[in-house]
Amino acid sequence: MLATGDLCKVLIVDDEILIRQGIKHYLNWEQEGFLIAGEASNGREALHMIETAKPDIILMDIVMPIMDGEELTRVVKERYPDIEIIVLSSFGEFDYVRSAFQSGVVDYILKPKLDGEGLLKALRTAAARIPSLQPAGIQQNGAMSIGHIIEKLMSGYVADYDQSSVMQYFPYSDYLLLAADVKNHSSKIDQAAFIKKVENACLDTVAEAASCTVSYEHDTLVFVFNTTSENLSILKSAADRMAESMRDTAFAMSVEFSEFSQIGTICKTELIPLLSCRFYLPDTALIVKDTLPGLPADGAGEFNLDWFNGEFKRKNFEEAFTYLEDHIQVLSRCYTTDVFEFKSVLGNMIFNITILLGNMDYDVKELQNHKYTYFKSIEGAASAGDAVSHLNKFLDDVKKCLFTSEEQPNLNMKRLMDYLKEHYREPLTLTDVARHFHFNPSYLSSYFSSHNKESFVEYINRLRIEEASRLLLQEAAAISEISSMVGYSDHSYFCKVFKKITGLSPSQYKRKHYT
Repeated sequence: MLATGDLCKVLIVDDEILIRQGIKHYLNWEQEGFLIAGEASNGREALHMIETAKPDIILMDIVMPIMDGEELTRVVKERYPDIEIIVLSSFGEFDYVRSAFQSGVVDYILKPKLDGEGLLKALRTAAARIPSLQPAGIQQNGAMSIGHIIEKLMSGYVADYDQSSVMQYFPYSDYLLLAADVKNHSSKIDQAAFIKKVENACLDTVAEAASCTVSYEHDTLVFVFNTTSENLSILKSAADRMAESMRDTAFAMSVEFSEFSQIGTICKTELIPLLSCRFYLPDTALIVKDTLPGLPADGAGEFNLDWFNGEFKRKNFEEAFTYLEDHIQVLSRCYTTDVFEFKSVLGNMIFNITILLGNMDYDVKELQNHKYTYFKSIEGAASAGDAVSHLNKFLDDVKKCLFTSEEQPNLNMKRLMDYLKEHYREPLTLTDVARHFHFNPSYLSSYFSSHNKESFVEYINRLRIEEASRLLLQEAAAISEISSMVGYSDHSYFCKVFKKITGLSPSQYKRKHYT
């Protein structure tokens, strides 16, 4: 076990979440002198995290989407030469690994052979190459640093700390947490300036206060403020003014609390969820639980996708669009909804509508070409209103598609109608026709109904009865013969259908026209 100094911080980068989870459970990290500073799913995300996570070592996959390990190694070694890199690879990726070694990788591990012992050996090798690192996780006086204690509490670990040491750093009675989304402050100079600006703005007017700033997950900083109960209102007002002056950043503030041990619970269950509310409330500079607006009375409710699809297939587009737009508008005010879930709802509707129109034989080429642009725009939207505006642009394109397509003959439907007119005298079934056109029978039934006022069976019956009526007037064959000539194997059923359509039985129809 390593002897003195801060824990050696490790950033895990792998596009497979199961690999990341496995790595996290291979070791008792802190016991061995290491700390997981964060995790990323690709090289670009890792680069974005480096300033806040401040890793000493990056443990990364070599083959990843967006930015692979080879490129990440080159960029990291150019910008952060002191960070050591360990590569994870599979068999057959030697060319990648060799290139990464040329850029400065310290070690590599084959994924199929990854285990705790091999991982620890590679980590210690990397840590030994960092001259400035004293890698034990304890300070000279034997006490863990206040920053590491807070990080452990926020990560959900039990932190073994000396209360008297904490009180030396935080000597006052009350605590307050402030969270900031720092996506717009990724450069080293900006990050440091940002932290200093926030701390100064919040504490300059407070006579008795202490603070500590730590990173939380990807793009979030958490400021821990400690002050007297008398100074809490001054600190809150200062934080509110600071947030108003920095509206390009999302801020959230917790309720005050008196126990240092509560930091982790309050951060995870209250503060971070509050911060995500800024997505729905972009005009609110500082999100505070007590000042949140009321939620829609009944929420957004369940979206009835079956009803929506049915209206679409019946070409009741106006009703379908109105229903969708009303639902999304209500949902965009439900700030307790997970942001990823909200964006997924919008993305799924784009996918669903495009598929529906394609199945209805509309020309969706343009929609198909642009749908991934809409997906990306919604995914990158900074607010619910922004995301909804991208959905509305898509719906505008859909309406243009409907207008253009409605003016043109439906060639697929024409082929289907021509086929039925040619073959209705045969014992046709829905399954037979679906097989001929390579359709699923249930799809053909739905497709046919969405393009006609009659169902498939009603349309076939009408064709047959119209032909039977013509033959009856020629007196060339008996009624029983005519029924089979137009495609009915059951004479009684023919008579029943004939009367339902014409209002007369075949014999009555014949007599009426010859009297």
